[in-house]
Amino acid sequence: LTHITITFTFTASITASPSPTDDRPSKQRHTDDRVAIVLIHSMMKKSLLFSIAVGCVYTNNVEGWSSPHLASLATPLSTSTLTSTSLYSTFQTDEAATSVATSDGKKSKKKWFPIKPADALSPSNDYNSLVKSAYLRHILVASQEMADLIMGVYLKGGSLPDNDETYGQTDGDIFTRLARDVSLCTDSREDGGKIGWVDNPHSHENDSDRLDKTNGVVYGLVSPEVIQTLFQERVKGGDVIKLPAADGDSWHIIRVDDLHIELQPSSMVAAGSKNIINKKRNKLKGSGYIPLSPIFQKVDGVNNNGIENDDEQSKTIYSVPNAKSYKILTSGCQMNVADSERIMGILEGELGLKSLESLSEDKNGGVDPSLVATPKTPSAKSGKKKPTPDILLLNTCTIRDHAEQKVYDALGPYTALKRAGHPLAIVVAGCVAQQEGEALLRRFPEVDLVLGPQYVPWLGELLVEVGKGSQLCMTESMIWSEKGGISNSDSSRDKDGDWMVPIKRGHSTRAWVNVIYGCNEHCTYCVVPGVRGVEQSRSMDAILQECLQLAASGYKEITLLGQNIDAFGRDMTPKRTFADLLNYLNDNLPPNAISRIRYVTSHPRYFSERVIDAVANLDKVCECFHMPFQAGDDQVLRDMRRGYSYDSYMNIIRKIRLKAPDAAICGDVIVGFPGESEEAFQRTLDLMEEVKFDNLNTFAYSPRPNTEAGVWDNQIPPDVQSDRLQRVQALAAVHALERSKRYLGRVVEVLVEGRNPKNGDEVMGRTRQGRQVFFKGELADLDGELVDVEIVEARTWSLMGRIADNAP
Repeated sequence: LTHITITFTFTASITASPSPTDDRPSKQRHTDDRVAIVLIHSMMKKSLLFSIAVGCVYTNNVEGWSSPHLASLATPLSTSTLTSTSLYSTFQTDEAATSVATSDGKKSKKKWFPIKPADALSPSNDYNSLVKSAYLRHILVASQEMADLIMGVYLKGGSLPDNDETYGQTDGDIFTRLARDVSLCTDSREDGGKIGWVDNPHSHENDSDRLDKTNGVVYGLVSPEVIQTLFQERVKGGDVIKLPAADGDSWHIIRVDDLHIELQPSSMVAAGSKNIINKKRNKLKGSGYIPLSPIFQKVDGVNNNGIENDDEQSKTIYSVPNAKSYKILTSGCQMNVADSERIMGILEGELGLKSLESLSEDKNGGVDPSLVATPKTPSAKSGKKKPTPDILLLNTCTIRDHAEQKVYDALGPYTALKRAGHPLAIVVAGCVAQQEGEALLRRFPEVDLVLGPQYVPWLGELLVEVGKGSQLCMTESMIWSEKGGISNSDSSRDKDGDWMVPIKRGHSTRAWVNVIYGCNEHCTYCVVPGVRGVEQSRSMDAILQECLQLAASGYKEITLLGQNIDAFGRDMTPKRTFADLLNYLNDNLPPNAISRIRYVTSHPRYFSERVIDAVANLDKVCECFHMPFQAGDDQVLRDMRRGYSYDSYMNIIRKIRLKAPDAAICGDVIVGFPGESEEAFQRTLDLMEEVKFDNLNTFAYSPRPNTEAGVWDNQIPPDVQSDRLQRVQALAAVHALERSKRYLGRVVEVLVEGRNPKNGDEVMGRTRQGRQVFFKGELADLDGELVDVEIVEARTWSLMGRIADNAP
């Protein structure tokens, strides 16, 4: 009570009579005082000294309270940093990062790969040629010290400096709440600091008239000089930049919500670019036909921004019908499945197409699980004509050997149709597309579009080009954008109503949510960095907004996706962490909305103890860790360039067992890596015995294109690999059954996801630890519900149960 009284008295005193040396205009002084009141009252539970210090800083050192010692207490972040370039290097320079393991275990120095998205762009597709605009919000404050403090509150997810208490759950996000409470900008404050779309002056530097017209509407909020400096930083979505205002005293805290990338294929195929566009197709050899594609048109309300209107080109194409249906075949990991959901959303939401399965009332519908089930052409013998789609899209995987051949096998029947003159668009997307690029067009000239994973948001625009008769290969490095494009005629300079690329979810209860794309690790066996590009984190607000949309649609579980999810935020300015994201989502999702948050995949090199704390303590985050170890021998791990050892991996496991003893631990392992001896393989078995994984994904090493280990001369014979794989799988099954038995007799919470495909009387779901559970029940009553289930039988990879007696 005394603390509250003193704090209010102090606040009243500093706002009642300004210092004689305070020469601020009256309006600014009152606004600053409002800031002091808001933040000091929010800190009443904090130390009195800190509250007074903050008050001193926020009132510009009111006379008598200008002690440097007190002011320093209120500066949680360094005040010497203006821009990101002085804080964050764009290239890794540590010893491990710049060393390359050779087959004999020796290391050779080499320059590391680019780790920032803008650094990975080619000269023909540089930042300023791609990025036309950025959507901005800002907070205007009176001093650099206050900017530092506000940044500290924001970066801690609303937690007050040096305390565990939060600034408060918000209606939107922390930044917009802070803008409403403390920003001096009266024009944007009530709208959460919204500036809107601001054009990149470096992209339009030769068109000053256009720039003055488009950016002139925001010059009252932020000066041209600040905009110039902001884009010099080559910002991306999620970045927060602190810059001095034009008056020399106040400061902007500017957040970039998204980038507008204007995709114009013909301008992205300069010399040296991997992007290709052929506007005049040749006749297919041996058929006499020019490859035909249906016409693709954006549905009403969706703009065609970035697509050239080439009437002359359109006149050279034979008359073909508008596209109506699509078929998509997907192989690979969860990232590919999530990409296919996004692709289906674009095909249906932007182009108005329907899946062939829905048109033919195919009960299987949805996303095909793999490319193994090769489609057949209409059979003359049966006399039955199978429906064919207007567009076939193969979303491919190249992580395993023979992946390319599976793609070629799947293409065969459809290229035959096209060679016979059938108007069909063929798209190859995913990792094989990125890996093979132009080679796919040379081998299969019937293919219309080779689509790298980074170009998925622009699929609609590219298909419009395909409909004009173009053949494209889009695999050049790209910067991620949530929406992809906005209308040039948008005078409101506001976000579109449907902000993100539309997504057609494959399930009604659980959903994938991408949080980071790409990987910077360059393990010697892995193709992912080459086919998925550098790491690009989505902004925390964009992720939250997607999760809120899922919650409003009734989803109960989300799985956060990333090839290296622990790297989340390290490409941002300032850097964020995956633990920050988990806490941010847990704090800002409504209590009765999303019940479960899962994630994949972690990297032991970057795994944080803060993530363990989040899993152990946050109510929405499930108690499950996916921690690939790949090998148990330290020399093999060095040859793989994994960046950790047997002991450091086990230290992580021990911390997990201590803080979250009931958590599931899953992993991945590769056997038969080049140079792996029997003794080294035994260390893998030793690690498995020590951990006892709940689930283990096992693989025999296979050389992949464009990887270092793929060309080493110490490859392991296939029969040795097969023997080791069988031994690993047998031991993994023993451990999985042992881990299943711990559930016997327990009542566990199960989220019902669907029907048991092998028993129509049973439903299936998963525990919080991810164990699959089957029990009798009516799907109509239980689908999407959290049910208390008593476990009565333990199996290797699943559990059997019955609804608990006390279950609601």
